Amino acid sequence: MGFLQNLIALPGAETVQSVSFPGLGLEFELNRVAIIILGRPIYWYAIIIVSGLILAVILCSRWGKRYGISEDNILDMMLFAVPAALVAIRAYYVIFNLSMFQNADGSLNWGKVLNYGDGGLAIYGAIISSAIVLLIFCKVKELSFLAFADLGVHGLFIGQLIGRWGNFMNVEAFGSATALPWRMCGPTIAEYMARNGYVDEAGYQAILSGTLGVHPTFFYESAWNLAGLVMTYFIGKKRRFDGQCFLFYVFWYGLGRAWIEGLRTDSLYLYVGSSIRVSQLLAALSALAAGAVLAWALWSTRKAPLELFVDRLAAQAAQARAEAETQAEPVEEYGEKAGTEASSASQGEQETGNETEKREE
Repeated sequence: MGFLQNLIALPGAETVQSVSFPGLGLEFELNRVAIIILGRPIYWYAIIIVSGLILAVILCSRWGKRYGISEDNILDMMLFAVPAALVAIRAYYVIFNLSMFQNADGSLNWGKVLNYGDGGLAIYGAIISSAIVLLIFCKVKELSFLAFADLGVHGLFIGQLIGRWGNFMNVEAFGSATALPWRMCGPTIAEYMARNGYVDEAGYQAILSGTLGVHPTFFYESAWNLAGLVMTYFIGKKRRFDGQCFLFYVFWYGLGRAWIEGLRTDSLYLYVGSSIRVSQLLAALSALAAGAVLAWALWSTRKAPLELFVDRLAAQAAQARAEAETQAEPVEEYGEKAGTEASSASQGEQETGNETEKREE
């Protein structure tokens, strides 16, 4: 029994945080640690992220045929995309918070850089790395990047809408102060807001009492991505060109992120002392560019949709079957002709034998 207790243990109360939504009558006691295995805490954040990844792969595997992408294509691509994303999701954060990871002499503190457990992950790093990996993968495998990207953005929406609930379990990624009915409150939230100068002492007490709270921006983004997933699913059924879902994702996610990022209190800034939020700027520019290209593409294909990669594959398969059948026809005709000649020869031999028998008689 002692061995099992050392192997697996439940987390203690020291990692529990209280969160409430007074306007909705909801209260939660959240422990960011799910379980302790061999003395190492396993966080709910990691479990939720992995669950989102698994669900994304399962659903994209089911929907892949619509885009001409096989389940093997998806699994093979994930072998490269996941490791790259694990590096990029941290690298993006480190690059725009470089001073936090430097020693006194200006050199990088690799211990801090590689310590994923302290938080500091940026989803845009994973999105950018996934696009690069997919581009290379499709080039090598001779697949359509745009068709695969149309399918892949379904997975991004799924992963993001589920992954944001990991932020909820950590009580992070919330927004500025608000008195809206769905405001989010809690002692750790009040301490964070006061420590970083977002509220004064009166505001601190108001958050503790529940009369003031913060925007639950984790939920805003989760709901925004859910709406995006539903729309993308139906767009995919009637798309006019490869890349339509991909462009819609960049537009929709960028539009929402530009708005939501403006509410957050933990944004990455372009440089120290800057008031420009990196993710907000990137989101706004990408939404603007993707929206313009999408509008132009939809207008130009309003009368004549472009041939899709999946239709091209179907046409190639049909042509291959037709050629195989054409090659098989001469063989069948030769077999029938040979059979007829053999039958005639056999009949001739039989008639000759009959005539010989008559002469002998």
